[in-house]
Amino acid sequence: MASIAEKLAQSVVGIAGLGGLGSNVAIAVARAGIGKLIIADFDKVEESNLNRQQYFIDQVGKSKVDCMIENLWRINPRVQVEGHEVTLTAENIPQFFGRADVIAECFDGASAKQMIVETVLTKMNDAKIVSASGLAGYGNSNAIRTRRVSPRLVLVGDGQTGIDTCKILTAARVGVAAMHQANAILELLIDEIKQ
Repeated sequence: MASIAEKLAQSVVGIAGLGGLGSNVAIAVARAGIGKLIIADFDKVEESNLNRQQYFIDQVGKSKVDCMIENLWRINPRVQVEGHEVTLTAENIPQFFGRADVIAECFDGASAKQMIVETVLTKMNDAKIVSASGLAGYGNSNAIRTRRVSPRLVLVGDGQTGIDTCKILTAARVGVAAMHQANAILELLIDEIKQ
């Protein structure tokens, strides 16, 4: 039987979106020893991102994918990173994330969140997904919870606090949700060892 460290080193995690959630999830799972990350985002780093995303002032204007690869390799030079600077759609998600054991949904909009969850659950037979809903604002960290909705879907958040209601995203609250996501990913992978 493989050890936990061996299992994590053999695992592939996909990260869809590299903003406040995705950049933090990527760093957390890379530090945990995940062997390969598949990351995707279409965006560039903006100065307004720096209050909650894992980028640096000298990276403003550059591709989030390129910057995240650079940052991950500084943290863990052994992690393999496959990057895609692309807008993810229901059609291309299976192509980009087909080898992922678990996918972190790290999008901003509700419709995009729903699209990737439905795509993974209906078109990718074995992949699991950890999604987030309700993490805007500040305070009340204990309202952010992790719920296993099904064997292949985990949902993180308070389920109600969206950017449309709070109008603010803070590093602390987004970070709490991202760490819940990273922890859920590790739990899903480690639980497979115990079965």
